Amino acid sequence: MKVQRTFLCNMVVTIGGLLLLPTRGSAEELSAYNGAQLYQRFCASCHGVAGFGDGPVAGSLKIMVPDITHVARRHGGEFPTDLVRRIIDGRATKIPHGTRDMPVWGTEFRSAGSGDAAGDATADVLVSRLVDYLRSIQRQ
Repeated sequence: MKVQRTFLCNMVVTIGGLLLLPTRGSAEELSAYNGAQLYQRFCASCHGVAGFGDGPVAGSLKIMVPDITHVARRHGGEFPTDLVRRIIDGRATKIPHGTRDMPVWGTEFRSAGSGDAAGDATADVLVSRLVDYLRSIQRQ
C-alpha cells in the first residue's frame, strides 16, 4: 500500500512539473506577446518569475539555473545584447559549461511560424522582445 502511495505521489509531482514546462504556440498567437509575456511563458519555469534562477523546475535540473537579473553586472555594467540574443536563439553556447542545457528558443519560435523567411522574421522579433525584457530587469 505504501509503495503504491509513493508511486502515485511521484507521478503527480512529475506530471505537475511537466505542466509547468513551456508549450509551443502558433506564430499568430506568439506574435501578440510582449517580452514579459514571452518570458513568463518560456523562461520563468526555470529562471523564476523575477529571473533569480529559482523557477519551479530549477531544482530538478542537474545544473544551477543562473540569476539573469545580473547579466549586465557580470559584464562590467553593460548588457551584452548580442550575446544574450545568441544564447536565446541557440547560436551561442558556453563551451566551458559543456553541452547546451537551455532550450533553443530561436528554433522553437521559428517552428511556430511558417518555417520560411516569414518564420525567421517572426522568430527574430520574438527573440528581440525577450532580449529587451531581460535588459529591463537588470539589477545593479
